[in-house]
Amino acid sequence: MAMKRRTTILVALGLAAAVLILFWKPTVLIYGIQQAGLYAAIAIPMGLVLGIVHIVNLAHGEFMMVAAYATYFACRATGMDPLVAALPTAAVTGLFGWIVFRLTIRKALKAPELNQLILTFGLGIALSQAVNILFTSQTRKISLDYVSASVDIGELSFGVWSFVFVAVAIVFAYGLRLFLTKTTAGKAALAVGQNPRGAAIVGIDVDRTYGLVFALALFLVGAMGALFLTKSAIFPGVGGPFTMKSFCLVAVAGIGNIPGILGASLLLGLAESFLRAFRDLRGWADIVFFVLIIVVILGRSIKWRKS
Repeated sequence: MAMKRRTTILVALGLAAAVLILFWKPTVLIYGIQQAGLYAAIAIPMGLVLGIVHIVNLAHGEFMMVAAYATYFACRATGMDPLVAALPTAAVTGLFGWIVFRLTIRKALKAPELNQLILTFGLGIALSQAVNILFTSQTRKISLDYVSASVDIGELSFGVWSFVFVAVAIVFAYGLRLFLTKTTAGKAALAVGQNPRGAAIVGIDVDRTYGLVFALALFLVGAMGALFLTKSAIFPGVGGPFTMKSFCLVAVAGIGNIPGILGASLLLGLAESFLRAFRDLRGWADIVFFVLIIVVILGRSIKWRKS
């Protein structure tokens, strides 16, 4: 009930902000929604892992970065479009996630939370440094004609490609909801996330379920790596900020609240777009997510003390 209420509040705040910005400056609303879609699509897999496996993956953005690099070199070698490469990249990234889980994360699941954080943080550093050594820090980008497509409505002109991220975020959120509530594997994952010991007693393979969920999350991250490449340049450190923003969004939405990530992302995207509309405030846009997470933590602390 509390999670549903939080989701409703986040969505209501996001929609209220969207309406106000629409009347003030429509382009701020449009680009805020597009940015929110990107943030949500990247954050949702982290929310899945944290909600089921109960581990914060601080290498989250770096996995996406590696997937983007894999897509880049595959496209350069074969001439195929990143959109075509998205599915095979997702499959390979999901397999890579399963291997990483079996070799590292699985061994730390019963360790203290600090050990888990250090492990995934180390994985992130190792991935970014490996890419830096192999491919240098050179920025790489693929030029695609359809990415620059725009729409003119009266005097209003804006790019439309980034709405793809909004669609992907919605598909991720409600696709996972269907998976978790309508499939046998998904129901097993929910049971494991809620009570691992009880799930094991009734015959669910907890270890295998954790691995499946982690691999599924990395599958989604891999697809996002390919899509990210269509719009943005990549370099070894490109994933770090998305790890932090994803963690912020998951914290604001609440653990396991995947639909709530959509509302939290809308707030963050609109806030950043709003600040970037003012020349003197543009530099503050990059720290909005820190402000959000501080407000959430303080709010929950006050609520905990009162209870």
